[in-house]
Amino acid sequence: MPYLLMFVILLHLITLAMLFVATMEKSWWEWGSLENSDLWFNCRFDNLTGTWLCASSKETEWLQAVQVLMVLSVVFSSVSFLVFLGQLFTMSKGGLFYFTGLCQVFAGLTVFSASLIYTLHHKEILQDSRELLSGHFGYCFILAWVCVPLLLCSGVIYIHLRKKE
Repeated sequence: MPYLLMFVILLHLITLAMLFVATMEKSWWEWGSLENSDLWFNCRFDNLTGTWLCASSKETEWLQAVQVLMVLSVVFSSVSFLVFLGQLFTMSKGGLFYFTGLCQVFAGLTVFSASLIYTLHHKEILQDSRELLSGHFGYCFILAWVCVPLLLCSGVIYIHLRKKE
């Protein structure tokens, strides 16, 4: 049981870190190594100064939907972890972690929705950026898709997990 508990906590912390990176980092769409776009900014590397120059992304309805859903997923996963820690110390023996599991499943569904919207509508989201044919999805977009099954699996594990002494 202690190994299962450590595995569940480690899985939760890894997915939470991946979610945070996918939400805040600047690589949802890339044009080579010198230009990229994320949920918040369009950035270009300046060779003269050696720094990234970033401008706010143009707000579209699709981009706002992805932003809100990604932030919601981080909130759901964070609340889930805090509730799990609280339940771990206060719940009676034999209790199930239903609320924790449901929060994780909701986090997985919100990330799925955000990633799906970005996949289907990246042309509208990046409409004022450079030509899309020369670019590709970045690692944060891939991280978001990797988080989906991990969050759903951890949610199911929490729902079936019973507290033992």
